[in-house]
Amino acid sequence: MVFSDLALPLDDLLNGLRAAGEATRVRLLALLMQSELTVKDATTILGQSQPRISRHLKLLTEAGLVQRFPEGSWVYYRLADNAQGGLVEALLSRLDAADPVVERDRERLDAIKRAHAEAAAAYFRAHAESWDSLRTLYIAEDAVEDAMREAIGREHFGRMLDLGTGTGRVLEIFSDLYENGLGVDTSHDMLRVARANIERAGMHSAQVRHGDIYSLPVAGQRFDVVTIHQVLHYLEDAPGAIAEAARALEPGGRLLVVDFAPHELEFLRTDHAHRRLGFSHGQMAGWLKAAGLELVSVRDLPPPVDRPADAGDPLTVTLWLARDPHVSSRPSFGAETEIAAEPAKEVA
Repeated sequence: MVFSDLALPLDDLLNGLRAAGEATRVRLLALLMQSELTVKDATTILGQSQPRISRHLKLLTEAGLVQRFPEGSWVYYRLADNAQGGLVEALLSRLDAADPVVERDRERLDAIKRAHAEAAAAYFRAHAESWDSLRTLYIAEDAVEDAMREAIGREHFGRMLDLGTGTGRVLEIFSDLYENGLGVDTSHDMLRVARANIERAGMHSAQVRHGDIYSLPVAGQRFDVVTIHQVLHYLEDAPGAIAEAARALEPGGRLLVVDFAPHELEFLRTDHAHRRLGFSHGQMAGWLKAAGLELVSVRDLPPPVDRPADAGDPLTVTLWLARDPHVSSRPSFGAETEIAAEPAKEVA
C-alpha cells in the first residue's frame, strides 16, 4: 500500500499540517523518512537539548505523523505507516535535498549509521567463532534461503512478520516480495545488528521491534506471511510460539517454520542454549493443527555429502509451510508448490 495515496479527514489534515509547520519538526520528519531514530540520535544530529527534541517528537506523535516504539530503556521513532505518514512524504518530496541545513543533517545521520554499523560488526566479531562452528554441521545457509524462497513463491504480498529476527536476514531475503516487513526479537544486541543491516541494504519497507514471541507487539495487525527461522529450538514453549504466530496471520496467510530435524547433539543444549534437539514431522504437524493451521508442505534439507570429516555429526534442516484455512478477502497468493516430505526420525 502507498500511504501517500490515502485520503485524510479535514481535521486530521489540518492537525498534521500544524504539527509539521515548524523548522525543527520539518528537519526531524526529513530524518525519519530516512531512518528510525532515538531521542539521543536526534539530539546529536540537530544539536538541540533532549527536552526540546522530546517535545517536538511528542507533538509529531500526537498528530499521527510519527510512531513511537519503546524498547527497553530506549525509545525509537519512525515515520508513521498511515495516511499521515503519506502526508509527510508528499510534503517533503518538495524539500530541496541540497539545502545546507538538510544536507548537514543527512551527513550527521550518515555518521551515526556508520557508528551503529561498526558496533554491530564488533558484536558479530565477538560471537563469530561459536556461530561458524555451528554452520559446519548443516547445509549452507544460501541453500536454506533458496528453499525458503521456493516455499513462499514469487508472488508479492502485503505484510510480513519475522519472529526471532536476529540479524534481520530473513526480512532481507524476502524484501522484494512484501510491502511492509516487521521483525521481532527479545535481544537488544541483535536488534541493533538488524537495524544496521536494514540500513545497509536500504530496506525502507522493513523495521524491527523489541517484543516477546509469546505476546507479540503487533496491536491487532495481521500478516500475510509469518516466518520462524531457527528460533523454536531455543524456546521452552515451542507450540505456544506457533499458536501466537497463527493468531497474527491474515485469513489465508502462511506460516513458514525452519528448524532442525531430531538429532542427538547434546553439546548444542549445554554450550549453545538449545532447549530442544530438533523437531519431528509429527510433532510439528500436531502443533500446527492445534494452532488451527493446515500443513501445506514439508521439506528436509540434509547436510552436504562433502562435509569435512572432522565436522561432527550432521544436522538436517526442515521447512514446514502451513496456512490459515479461513478464506481471505484479498487476491489469491496463487498455487503453492507442494514439496514431498522425506522421512525424518520420530522422537517421543
